[in-house]
Amino acid sequence: MDQKMNVYIWDMDETLILLKSLINGTYAEAFNGSKNVQSGVEIGKMWENHILQICDDHFFYEQVENCNMPYLDVLKQYDDGKDLAEYDFNKDGFGPPSDDLNKKRLAYRHRAVAQKYKKGLPSILDQDMIKSWSELYDVTDSYTDMWFSAARACLEQCAVGDRDLASSTVSTNDAGDTLIQHVNILVTSGSLIPSLVKCLLFRLGDLFPSENVYSSWEVGKLQCFSWIKERFNGANVQFCVIGDGWEECEAAESMRWPFVKIDPLPSSFHRFPGLTPKDLGHYFSVVYGNDEKDN
Repeated sequence: MDQKMNVYIWDMDETLILLKSLINGTYAEAFNGSKNVQSGVEIGKMWENHILQICDDHFFYEQVENCNMPYLDVLKQYDDGKDLAEYDFNKDGFGPPSDDLNKKRLAYRHRAVAQKYKKGLPSILDQDMIKSWSELYDVTDSYTDMWFSAARACLEQCAVGDRDLASSTVSTNDAGDTLIQHVNILVTSGSLIPSLVKCLLFRLGDLFPSENVYSSWEVGKLQCFSWIKERFNGANVQFCVIGDGWEECEAAESMRWPFVKIDPLPSSFHRFPGLTPKDLGHYFSVVYGNDEKDN
């Protein structure tokens, strides 16, 4: 049987996680008084502090803030594979101009970020910080009626089983024939390093390996989608975009891919909890004409 592939392309902010709408109060206000607006604002600001602290302390953000790239491997050709165990990132002279030498230094930082990302936050945070982070996640999940854990569960269901395949899996039928390989990709409008840190903080790091995280900050969603199509090109590859914004909607339309609109309003059609892989399967079916059993 010919192998098929479903590629799920996810937005992050106000899709898999809620942050901006917590900070500006719009999430709570939509519940007409049943949620404390100020509590949501305080929760959002605590997340902001965590994100910035980890970016600066562990992921070189102060050094690379003005050098945002669309994905970590974009400068891989400049990385000579130097052992970075004793490398001093604070004294290598990294900065303007963006010449080959500084591109190599930035590539080193990207490689170090990828290694830290793969190991996860427990490898860089102390126990007190881990406890604080875990408690904040639980408080936030409760406040948002399990939005965060429901989004994670949906991602897990979209990529069932062996995560050694870059968060992709292969579904098989009873005869052992390959049916569908599933891949989760993240395309966020945020800058790359904070977005990777968000993945770790919001417990998505094991579901999106670093090579599957793209930042559209500089290049736009359509360019990122084009790269993803080229990367997973094939006659039996199908794509579906899930997000809350107009940019990913227009980019999906340009690519002729299905788009699933996420809206945190309590009365909205697609939100978390609620959205399931079966719902996404309907969108695949409408655009690609699949039998529902394929999804």
